[in-house]
Amino acid sequence: MPLVEIVIALALIELVVFAMLVGRARGKYNVPAPATTGNDIFERYYRVQMNTIELLVIFIPSIMLFGKYISQEWAAALGLVFIVGRFLFLQGYVSAPEKRGSGFILSFIPTIILLLGGLGGAAYKYLVES
Repeated sequence: MPLVEIVIALALIELVVFAMLVGRARGKYNVPAPATTGNDIFERYYRVQMNTIELLVIFIPSIMLFGKYISQEWAAALGLVFIVGRFLFLQGYVSAPEKRGSGFILSFIPTIILLLGGLGGAAYKYLVES
């Protein structure tokens, strides 16, 4: 499933970029490690990174299941929406936390579609082959 694997790699690269932004914010706002609090803007970058990690735990297996049982192309397309959503989440959250909603929805909804579609596809395959 090369398309799915490419999208997963892009999502992981995005996470690496988010981690680098946290590191840069740590220096810029003078929040020495291991502290995770101390400056509001730093904390926003940090929360974006942590929220992305939390969602990737669901996203990665879900896109794999959907790609395997439903459609690699649709899985990749939904995965790209997830990546754009995470970027918009970053932009909104860092500028003002109340602006994070659209980015969150654009990454959460595709994840749920991938999860439920993958589950449904796997269950269907099991039932048909049993």
